[in-house]
Amino acid sequence: MVLLGLVCVACLLVSPSLAGIKDLSSHFSTSNQNPRGFEQSDPEDVEAIPLDFHRENTVTNDLVLDGFEDEDYIDFDKILAAGSDDYVEGDEIDEIATPAPDIDIFAESSDPKIRRARLLRLYSSRSRLQRLNIINARFGFNLYRSLRNDVNQTDNILLAPAGISIAMGMMSLGAGSQTHEQIYKAMGFADFVNASHHYDNTTVHKLFRKLTHRLFRRNFGYTLRSVNDVYVKQDVKVKDGFREETKAYYFAEPQSVNFKDPAFLDKANRRIQKLTKGLIQEPLKNIDPNMVLMLLNYLYFKGTWEQKFPKEMTYYRNFRVNEKTSVRVPMMTNKGNYMAAADHELDCDILQLPYTGNISMLIALPRKITGMRTLEQEISPTVVNKWLKNMTNRTREVVLPRFKLEQNYDLIPNLKEMGLTDLFEQNGDFSGMTSEKLSMNWLKHQGTITVNEEGTEAAALTQVGFMPLSSQIRFVVDHPFLFLIYEHRTDCLVFIGRVANPSQN
Repeated sequence: MVLLGLVCVACLLVSPSLAGIKDLSSHFSTSNQNPRGFEQSDPEDVEAIPLDFHRENTVTNDLVLDGFEDEDYIDFDKILAAGSDDYVEGDEIDEIATPAPDIDIFAESSDPKIRRARLLRLYSSRSRLQRLNIINARFGFNLYRSLRNDVNQTDNILLAPAGISIAMGMMSLGAGSQTHEQIYKAMGFADFVNASHHYDNTTVHKLFRKLTHRLFRRNFGYTLRSVNDVYVKQDVKVKDGFREETKAYYFAEPQSVNFKDPAFLDKANRRIQKLTKGLIQEPLKNIDPNMVLMLLNYLYFKGTWEQKFPKEMTYYRNFRVNEKTSVRVPMMTNKGNYMAAADHELDCDILQLPYTGNISMLIALPRKITGMRTLEQEISPTVVNKWLKNMTNRTREVVLPRFKLEQNYDLIPNLKEMGLTDLFEQNGDFSGMTSEKLSMNWLKHQGTITVNEEGTEAAALTQVGFMPLSSQIRFVVDHPFLFLIYEHRTDCLVFIGRVANPSQN
């Protein structure tokens, strides 16, 4: 099973201050050769693994915190029963601009017209909510690439793109015209709004409300929980419009607090710990007493594999970190019917590991240990859509490392690189939020994922260079790979990550 917990934080301070937002509010052949590093005779089985490791990585034994009740969920049923609501908006497949039929949407091009045509073709037969999630995923892949350039090739990576998009959507409610325009352009929201004459800025916020409703309802077979908190300095007046809209669209209600009071830090950290089931401990180490506004979002995901990996089939095996280095890690093994595909253009194989419910993990494994760079550079919503269209189902033996990632990033340099600059400079306009002069100087993104035997606690298309996996018997993940966690009803990319070394957190 897999446990995922993520926190995104951005804090707004006076002058060179900090705008606090964070939010986290959607799957997917290998060659015929026997992969290296899979020696069936390896004597180290699961019984040799320390008992503490099992306790830490088994869903049934995860931390239960006092006071964590069902009431911590947002009760959408109660909200919607209270009066009229436009929740039904979002499932329409309404008209969009039609791209030229002879444009190859999978071809790479620097021509903006072709890029737009590819996007619009992806929109075909998609609902409004699915279209917004295509935009969110495109942003997520671009942010991943920016972050990847800042870390070592052997570092693990973990991001929750949907949450960051939700955070920026909430930020745009408080942004003045020029800053608002920059957010929409950098996040891709402008591309969405311009796709149909039916769409406007309000449509984006209505769809984020709907996305929150769809992702975080109960009884879906998995647990995905997110809560937004907005904290405001006691003597700062938040505009009524911002207060009402954050509550209506993002279920976040500003609370007046004293940031100078040490008790606030303890309160915020205990709430984060509770809502992430103890996965994220004390993400806020300190707080600037001059802070004006802090927006926090917590995300907790717990899923169970449809086909659990038998613990007696877990053995220590070699995982090749690079061409010169290998590490010994617990490798889970299972046999069953799995969907998979081969992308011969990107020279990688894709495996879909479904959780109970409409959510799954896609493993994208480069065939060459040096192939990660190409895969990371080219992955996009178009590529993932192509993978899904070409998957085949057959009996496979799957070998996958157990891993746990804990990552913590300051994303401001990356968002600046992607065009979000006004938010972090003195000319940022937050006049829709407050009359205070604000700028954002801290945006923190923190996450944890554990993957083990139980699960996780995080028209016709051209098929050039693409073939089904007709002869695969094994799918052995014994070198660096990407993983994506998608929620299928909404096509929402919830998490993206890279496991370069499963022995490292």
